Amino acid sequence: MEKVVSKGKKDNAAKSAGFSKEMYRKWYDTMLLMRKFEERSGQLYIQQKIRGFCHLYIGQEALVAGAESAIRKEDRMITAYRDHAHPIGRGVHPKYIMAELFAKATGCSKGKGGSMHMFSKEFNFFGGHGIVGGQIPLGAGIAFADKYNNNDRVTLCYMGDGAVRQGALHEAFNMAMLWKLPVIFIIENNNYAMGTSVERTSNVHELYKLGLGYDMPSFQVDGMKCETVHEAISEAAERARKGDGPTLLEMKTYRFRGHSMSDPATYRSKEEVEEYKAKDPIEEVLAVMRKNKWITDAEIEAEEAKVKALVDECVKFAEESPYPTIDELYKDVYAQEDYPYIIE
Repeated sequence: MEKVVSKGKKDNAAKSAGFSKEMYRKWYDTMLLMRKFEERSGQLYIQQKIRGFCHLYIGQEALVAGAESAIRKEDRMITAYRDHAHPIGRGVHPKYIMAELFAKATGCSKGKGGSMHMFSKEFNFFGGHGIVGGQIPLGAGIAFADKYNNNDRVTLCYMGDGAVRQGALHEAFNMAMLWKLPVIFIIENNNYAMGTSVERTSNVHELYKLGLGYDMPSFQVDGMKCETVHEAISEAAERARKGDGPTLLEMKTYRFRGHSMSDPATYRSKEEVEEYKAKDPIEEVLAVMRKNKWITDAEIEAEEAKVKALVDECVKFAEESPYPTIDELYKDVYAQEDYPYIIE
């Protein structure tokens, strides 16, 4: 069979009309929870109840909400250290994520990971990784295990635009294409790494083109819309499940806050930020729902109140949870039993 490698920008706007009221409501509810959780996390950080580094996902919620609606619960997900929204999307109760931010024993990483190292084996979320680009070969490795086990699971491997400068990306791309691994590489291109624009760090400004040297199907996607994210992930997952190998998706997105809580983001103009806020993914979904009369102002107010109460519950749970005991210091450093090299 002749191999066809698709290249270029994907415009799936025409297909979005086929999404149901229930899908839009799911996207709205999920992204609203992510947004309110992150806004509260920022407030708690300022109050010094959350310590260390803290990277918020505000503005980028569609990258997870749109992807989750296109994959299965048994599929895998791995990302970098801007990782609070991903486990929420996977289905982890946010109280365990908040507890982890508080470094409490009830956290999803037992209070040992903090903001940058969220994990959930139960929900197939493999982190949360603080080393820039370190998750890229790990994502390929998880996909290799699934191919070895001959199942049809797919791994979503997220990375920032700054991480694509790492050499490990090219090694992972080469092996993923050589072995036709079921992995979707997702570049969360919010235009800046820590504070340096893509234009100042690379001659290649359209980052999806990095996959073309490996004959990898590579696309640029509007990451501010759940519809386009869903369509792109759905098509890539279908290719992977058929054994056709990986896909590279450059999701064009934007973070409304700084790189981390310590970043004043003075490298961006107010006009630029406001331009992107006009494309707020939550408002994009609400606009469709209002146009179709699928939601009322009263229902919006009720959902906002519901989410606020849930986030309050998460904070209460985190504050009342205990810190890890001293004997936890030596646990989880090495495997206590035979290490499961092959993921079951």
